[in-house]
Amino acid sequence: LHKTYPDYFYDVHLMIDDPDRYAEDFVKAGADLITFHIEAPCIKDPKQTIAKIRSLGAKVGVSVKPKTPASAVLELVPLVDMVLVMTVEPGFGGQKFMVDMMPKVAEIRSEAERLGLSDFLIQVDGGIAPSTAPTVAEAGANVFVAGSSVFGAADRKAAIGEMKNA
Repeated sequence: LHKTYPDYFYDVHLMIDDPDRYAEDFVKAGADLITFHIEAPCIKDPKQTIAKIRSLGAKVGVSVKPKTPASAVLELVPLVDMVLVMTVEPGFGGQKFMVDMMPKVAEIRSEAERLGLSDFLIQVDGGIAPSTAPTVAEAGANVFVAGSSVFGAADRKAAIGEMKNA
């Protein structure tokens, strides 16, 4: 990927059972940042997964599903580059945004601020659109994943512009 598109940053979200097993392959393919789910069945010690991904030369993100509390990742905030809060159940595009995840985003932002990490990345994925982006930003997120609202639009460039303006 980097040879074909060298100016891009590749943020890879691994929604798989065993991210440790595949992390190296994704880094070799060009991943700059690898995000894994704290709930993945094979994650026995998330700190080991973080260390492994870092040892491969990539940045690290950790993700939480809607039913997982922020407390599951708060101790990892100083060890990772980003926390991803899922605002839909992972797996299918076009789901309705779960506004009740915003306190989770705010709690993670508060912890990052407490640690002096004012530029810490908090990504939100699920139901992101011009109508939801302001709420997400107010809660403390600064990285937005938009799927259906962009790729389902007749004019993708305009949809992205509308989201940025929101």
